[in-house]
Amino acid sequence: MENSWKADVVIIGGGIVGAAIARELGKYKLDTVLLERYPDLAMGTTKANSAILHAGFDAPEGSLKALLNVRGNELYRQLKHELGLELDLTGSLVVATNNEEMDVLAELKVRGQKNGVEGLKIIGREEALTREPNLSAEVVGALYAPTGGIMWPFGAALAFAENAVQNGVEVRINCPVTKIEVIEGKVTGVYTPDGFIAAKYIINAAGIEADNVSRLAGDDSFTIKPRKGEYILFDKAVGNLVKTIVFPTPSKVSKGILVAPTVHGNVFIGPNATDSDDKGDLATTGRGLAEIVARAQKLVPNIPLTSSITQFAGLRAAADCGDFVIRASNLTKGLVHAAGIQSPGLTAAPAIGEMVVGILGELGLELKPNTNFNPVNPPKLVFSQLDDEAKMTAIKENPLYGRIICRCETVTEGEIVAAIHSLCGARTVDGVKRRTRAGMGRCQGGFCGPRVTAILARELNIPITAVIKDTADSQLFFNKIPGSCEVTGDA
Repeated sequence: MENSWKADVVIIGGGIVGAAIARELGKYKLDTVLLERYPDLAMGTTKANSAILHAGFDAPEGSLKALLNVRGNELYRQLKHELGLELDLTGSLVVATNNEEMDVLAELKVRGQKNGVEGLKIIGREEALTREPNLSAEVVGALYAPTGGIMWPFGAALAFAENAVQNGVEVRINCPVTKIEVIEGKVTGVYTPDGFIAAKYIINAAGIEADNVSRLAGDDSFTIKPRKGEYILFDKAVGNLVKTIVFPTPSKVSKGILVAPTVHGNVFIGPNATDSDDKGDLATTGRGLAEIVARAQKLVPNIPLTSSITQFAGLRAAADCGDFVIRASNLTKGLVHAAGIQSPGLTAAPAIGEMVVGILGELGLELKPNTNFNPVNPPKLVFSQLDDEAKMTAIKENPLYGRIICRCETVTEGEIVAAIHSLCGARTVDGVKRRTRAGMGRCQGGFCGPRVTAILARELNIPITAVIKDTADSQLFFNKIPGSCEVTGDA
């Protein structure tokens, strides 16, 4: 067949879970291909979530969520140094404002201890306010979890993918799976716009589309229902509002609307939880944002709403079983599901990778160790974090580091060019933003956006009009004169 090739394993989905699985498979002598339908990695749930490293006290005892949360938390502490992850163990507080909620905190503490969470303790009002002075005066106590933390989800997914590529895994973007071939009840490969990939093992890590991907292989054993969460992000100028993650006492449906810092010095509030049938609904709403504000102010009354710089929404992939769906298909041989990965899926991702590889071994995939496996990613230069001497050295070696493109975040042209030409490099304006933070500051790209666009056109050797913002249909410019000369532009 024309445009066909073979792989041992095909991973469908390039979010945090697919990337973590790819990195784990890089430890073995296998031909592994990761397929992502969008122009960049991690553009689904991974791109828009709470960015929390959960301690693991919330999930029911014995569930996959509980088991893989605690293991994933442990793994991230090692991976932080190997992969250069932006991750801080800030700790977390679940706040109670009455005696009934204090009873719930006691239950969470017992559950967390059964799940294997270390260091949990219930603290009184005085200690809670000492830790977080901006908490509501109505607080009566809190559950403190020292292993809770914050991280950069896109950065983690990219780091997993880059390390996977470094160790022989192939990553293809703009490559949706259009059909899964099944012969006599066994998967034999996938069809994509790039051609047919023959494979005996297919991993379904397709996020909110995982049930649809499963049906392509004849397995309709689960359903994914999107659950939308809306957020408000605040300027770095008010980044000291809270130092730890502040949760309300949770409900049966959600961990609730929280107030938390980010690893980049911002603060956010959210998310709410709205079930939907629309897997493309990422719109924020006036009602939803008002709900977030009202509930967040019950935790931290003096939220500086005038310092909001953006609002956004993300979709959780909620499975109908209420837990992660991580198993070999009962209907189609060779198909392995890593689906229904909602919270705490970000924390669980590296543990999910371990579990999926274990399942592949049980199915008969030969797992010969890759003796050349390198677990460490090379460091990346972040100009704003350098001291003056190191900045001058960087500029001397590459003058592009002497040109600031994003003033809000102090991002240089050198960093943007490096992000474009790195492993799994940026191909869109938002791809540059997620890798370098150019456009994530107070002006949200108003100053640097045109300059980033020009740099992309130059470095990719494409016309300005071919540069897109994020998705394939997010064109920034259009030619108004048919047959007019294209200009590649220069920053």
